[in-house]
Amino acid sequence: MKVAFATLGCRVNQYESEAMAEKFIKDGYEIVKFDEYSDVYVINTCTVTNMGDRKSRQMIGRARRLNNNAVIAVVGCYSQVAPDEVSSIEGVDVVLGSRNKGYIVYWVNRAREEKSKVVEVKDVLRNKVFEELSIETYQDRTRAFLKIQDGCNRFCSYCLIPYARGGVCSKSPDKVIEEVKELAKHGFKEIILSGIHIASYGVDLDEDISLVDILEKINEVEGIERIRIGSIDPTFFTEGVMDRISKLKKLCPHFHLSLQSGSNATLKRMNRRYTAEEYLNIVTELRKRIPDVSITTDVIVGFPGETEEEFTETYNFLKNIKLTKTHVFKYSPRKGTAAVKLKDNVTGSEKERRSAELISLNNENEKAFIEKFIGREMEVLYEQESSKDKGYYEGYTPNYIKVVTALENEDVVGKIIKTKLVKLEEEFAYGESVEL
Repeated sequence: MKVAFATLGCRVNQYESEAMAEKFIKDGYEIVKFDEYSDVYVINTCTVTNMGDRKSRQMIGRARRLNNNAVIAVVGCYSQVAPDEVSSIEGVDVVLGSRNKGYIVYWVNRAREEKSKVVEVKDVLRNKVFEELSIETYQDRTRAFLKIQDGCNRFCSYCLIPYARGGVCSKSPDKVIEEVKELAKHGFKEIILSGIHIASYGVDLDEDISLVDILEKINEVEGIERIRIGSIDPTFFTEGVMDRISKLKKLCPHFHLSLQSGSNATLKRMNRRYTAEEYLNIVTELRKRIPDVSITTDVIVGFPGETEEEFTETYNFLKNIKLTKTHVFKYSPRKGTAAVKLKDNVTGSEKERRSAELISLNNENEKAFIEKFIGREMEVLYEQESSKDKGYYEGYTPNYIKVVTALENEDVVGKIIKTKLVKLEEEFAYGESVEL
């Protein structure tokens, strides 16, 4: 039997898809690409935006066209918030929510054998137990994602995630360290800790432990040379936390701090729990304490009530703070959120204009950041051969600059090599190895 996966959305979804794929392999299935003929298609969905829902439906249609007799399983956030809508789509056989993916093989096999539809979606607002979805064998041999937290208690006014993922729940620290040690044994150099609201790690556990505590524990694990954190709430970075993380040699100097807006009025309507000034102070302190730190962010344009003045505040804020990279999103109303009750008074064309201005500014900032490191020697973890240039390999510096280098030795994937950055390209740097 063959199974194919389509994964939409965040790194947590990517991690969970790999964990589900492993369960299918253990049951005797062969993993194939999603555009190939398969007996089972799994669509791991995202519902952060209307586009996420639309893409999920497109994937369902594509799977049906590839094999009309296949079992189609739709899992994840879209299934969680709209199970009836998903189950009514032609061809869908299995509908699972965001907290019962561990039983996917059982439900898929049952649906195939009994030729019946399965809808298993639990109430995630009541279920606050961390679902163990561990990975024992990775396809990638350079860096590994490790999900340590799920759910969110913040309820930002534009966001469905608390309803799709439920409240905060955390992986026990003993299991985290056990899994990290196992990954180190398998030769991984870099661990990427992921979660839905990873700054909340530990708040639900009986023991007194936080994200910074678990970072310190992982920092002691032999074999692991780099630790990264996924997207994180800026309020995590108190003075005490910054004091502690600045001493962690393995923690990569790259943090994704979601901003969403540089206007305090907009931030208040979004129910974000900081001001633009507080965000600026956090970034300033991180830059003081951690050399070469790279800070990336997300921004939403066209949020209900965002005036031209508020947008200008955001533009000027980003122009002055000069973050490494800004991911720009145009606001779209999401049924079930508080923001949907606000009048969406920014036109589509105005959202496009504002988005284009911030993307142009981002391109300038990103090039300026990379340019500061041209001529520098940096440690690069090479991940794969370049798809564009034969004999070239690509990897990342600790502060997440993409580097493409000509290397004669093919045995470089998974190795950290000192590399001189010699030339700036659009979104990366060409390098020259100073070791091989």
